[in-house]
Amino acid sequence: MKPSETDLKSKLSDLQYEVTQQCGTEPPFRNAYWDNHEDGIYVDVVSGEPLFSSIDKFDSGTGWPSFTQPLKGTQIPEVRDETHGMVRVEVRSKVADSHLGHVFEDGPGPNGLRYCINSASLRFIPVEEMAAQGYGHLLAPFVAKGVIAAPDSKTSAAPAAAPGTRERVVLAGGCFWGMEELLRKIPGILETRVGYSGGTTDKATYEQVKTGRTGHAEAVEVVYDPAVLSFETLLEKWFFKMHDPTTENRQGNDRGTQYRSAIFFTTEAQKATAERVKAKVDASGKWGKPIVTQIVAAGPFWEGEGYHQDYLQKNPGGYTCHWMRD
Repeated sequence: MKPSETDLKSKLSDLQYEVTQQCGTEPPFRNAYWDNHEDGIYVDVVSGEPLFSSIDKFDSGTGWPSFTQPLKGTQIPEVRDETHGMVRVEVRSKVADSHLGHVFEDGPGPNGLRYCINSASLRFIPVEEMAAQGYGHLLAPFVAKGVIAAPDSKTSAAPAAAPGTRERVVLAGGCFWGMEELLRKIPGILETRVGYSGGTTDKATYEQVKTGRTGHAEAVEVVYDPAVLSFETLLEKWFFKMHDPTTENRQGNDRGTQYRSAIFFTTEAQKATAERVKAKVDASGKWGKPIVTQIVAAGPFWEGEGYHQDYLQKNPGGYTCHWMRD
């Protein structure tokens, strides 16, 4: 069901709200899924209604996620769009009536269609997480294509995270203002607060940490719902793309150990996942240099001063050296 207006503004980032509720359009080539090649499905970011499959996704060269058709059995309402001095066919989700994008008759599939969709309208669910998130009934096409093995009745699946579960991790990747602003908008993130982690000084303050002599890193404490956002996805799709993990003790113009890249894990499962994702990102060669992100157990987290919390919400246009890389 479509949430209330209050819930929508609380749940969605500014861009997600603008796109889904106000028919906005995100920038091409600077969005979450235009170059995503993972296997899985794409659902409405508002309602979770299943919309598209990676099986039908193709590179249209436009900079937006493009599909030849919706998921089988999914109805995508079409609306005549005469804005911006042209006539187009807008597509929307059926359940929540979210603006998704447009459909054009220049696609490569058998129907000749190209569904050009905003990433901000979508949430991607990797194929290995579909069953746990309630989309197991849509796995058959992935089995048929050999993406995953057919379920074995003799093998029990790993238990899914229960709805409402909360997990905590502390992430560092340079100035905590920019990190928090990006993290707080991710679906599945429940709470964020900035502070200092990884050092030896009790009750660390900004005046102490900025000297670089306390051993602390500027960091963001993140509380997330693993039933909505897996730790692996948080790291691979967000953390390792919102900062440069190859620069030791530096992000942009900020230099010093307090600006290092680090994952302060709170469980052994998080540690194992962090090490696996770091190795995967390193092996991909996308950064061109070795990943130097530290993976260490979380110790005391000292909350930052009030004026640092949600800094870029209070000071739009303030300093940040963080953005999402493709």
